Amino acid sequence: MRADALARAAGLATAWSDRGQLRIERGGRLALNLTFGCTPDALFWLFSASKPFIAVLVHRYVERGLLELDAPIAVYWPEFGDNGKQHITVRQVLQHRTGMPTAGSTLGDALAMSNWRRSVERIERSAPKLDPMRGPAYQYLVYGFLLGELLQRVTGERVEELLRREILEPLGLHDTFIGLTDAAWPRHVPVHVDGPGGGVAQSVLNRRVTRAAVIPAAGVSTTAADLATFYRALLDDLAGRGPGLLRPETLRAALEPSSDRQPDLFARAPIRWSLGFQLGGVRLGSRTGPMGRASSRQAFGHNGSNCCFGWADPQRDLVVSYLTDRVPRAPNGIRHLAQLSDAIIAAVVD
Repeated sequence: MRADALARAAGLATAWSDRGQLRIERGGRLALNLTFGCTPDALFWLFSASKPFIAVLVHRYVERGLLELDAPIAVYWPEFGDNGKQHITVRQVLQHRTGMPTAGSTLGDALAMSNWRRSVERIERSAPKLDPMRGPAYQYLVYGFLLGELLQRVTGERVEELLRREILEPLGLHDTFIGLTDAAWPRHVPVHVDGPGGGVAQSVLNRRVTRAAVIPAAGVSTTAADLATFYRALLDDLAGRGPGLLRPETLRAALEPSSDRQPDLFARAPIRWSLGFQLGGVRLGSRTGPMGRASSRQAFGHNGSNCCFGWADPQRDLVVSYLTDRVPRAPNGIRHLAQLSDAIIAAVVD
């Protein structure tokens, strides 16, 4: 990779936020490992960049035959089937096509997110609001509680234990937590939220009870090194030389686009979704996403509240993880992540 282009990427990162980590790997070799304003083992909240962890966990249980993608969720979780939800499938959740982006309201979901039982009961009482045929509708918090409760119903185990045993320990991700432990708390990085209402949001997000809660769609705390290891494992699994998180055919199916020319009805943006990931490539109307305008259509990953992301590009054998403490207003954040991604891709020497 070109040193001058990597230096430009590093400059973009350090100019954006007070604290952060940026890690770039190509071909399994470290190209850039940047930490600023914090220590390398500082723990950042991933927000929605957490979602691929729970998605991979679901796909592992599909491989074992304990879940079926096209089975109604109510088969495994009868209480979910009330209020017109009886036909919603596991696949539709992974695709953000349940028609219920929230379990009543965005604010209600946020207020309940630190309480698993309350969040699950809200989902059970809720009803679809949108027609899935019209397009995906991003399930920003519902996604994790829905898939997490589904896994708990099937296995009889808590989702944090499943994640630890199935993904974190096999990959050696000792700095990744779904719900911060007391021992890890001193390393957590508080978030700073831009714009009106930022102070109120910060006061909630930085509370110990919030960061310690099990919130699968948004509550993973980790380092850039651990997040890069997760995506490297998936990239290697896709090539048939990985640690076996997922079989190559399972991962290929999980990365098939489920929405390409349809805007997301909740996020109000043209997101290229698959079964658990956001995909790269230019989106509807030539708009770009966080992986940049130059990203290949095979690139996969997820951003989190436009303040962080992790992604991998099989075409370039490239892995990127970028974590910051700044939660920006949406247009600014997307532009920054896209600009950073394009600067990184520009460093690739074919």
